[in-house]
Amino acid sequence: MLKKTLQMGVIITLSAAIMACQTASQAVHYVPQKVTGLKTPESVLQAKDGSIFISEINGFGKDGDGQISVIDTQGKVSVFASGLDDPKGLAIIANNLYVADKTQIIKITAEGKSSVFVAATSFPTLPFFLNDLEADPQGNLYVSDSGDLFNTGKGGAIYKISSDGKVKLLISAVQDARIKAPNGLLADDTGDVLLCVDFSSGVLYRLNTQSGELTDVAAGFGGGDGLVHHSNGTMYLSDWKNGKVFSVNLAGDVQEIKSGYQSAADIALTKNEKFLMVPDMKAGELDFIRLP
Repeated sequence: MLKKTLQMGVIITLSAAIMACQTASQAVHYVPQKVTGLKTPESVLQAKDGSIFISEINGFGKDGDGQISVIDTQGKVSVFASGLDDPKGLAIIANNLYVADKTQIIKITAEGKSSVFVAATSFPTLPFFLNDLEADPQGNLYVSDSGDLFNTGKGGAIYKISSDGKVKLLISAVQDARIKAPNGLLADDTGDVLLCVDFSSGVLYRLNTQSGELTDVAAGFGGGDGLVHHSNGTMYLSDWKNGKVFSVNLAGDVQEIKSGYQSAADIALTKNEKFLMVPDMKAGELDFIRLP
């Protein structure tokens, strides 16, 4: 049973960060269609110009076969950057695309040129499984390490990365046992509040990035994966294990809005907020849910 308890102040605070992105979005009129034939798609993100980027892992653990594909505003799919390992979370800062790629953070320019922004050795502890990536308005990145997810289930952590690539540990399983396999992240406009949904427990947490205080917000999200916020105050979460997508409104009511996916991964909103983009990893598809 889903707990219908949510700190609504967090949701309202998050609105400010999203509202700033809406002006450019009005020019995006492309009506998206389901995309098939993708190679283990994990994360998706739309740029201001309407282009949609998709991280494709291809073979898990097989270095060099991962890629970032891009869908233009006419619906044409092409490879934007190749030669990655296991690319997952995506974030855009200025004109650059950042990718959580296995144990490092990759920076890709608008021309598709890739470079290592943060090497594995730059983290306080060597990462196991870098997963979601989030940016705040100040140009900082936040990345979740889901830990040794498939073996020991240990090593989960969340990091903050400054604009010059310096890494700071925010919280780990060593500090708080509730940090099992952190996945989807969502930052407020100040960077002082970070929401995180855990893949192992299905619990949504609120992390005070200044004090390190971790608070339970809601539970029951199975294999919690993607986490996004609409400017109307609604949050959306995906459940990778059970192939479901949920909404949480301003009143704290949790509702399942779609099921039947093989593995609903790292979701995102289109810039005009009319569609929720859902990578179905095992199916090799990118689905679009029309929102009210």
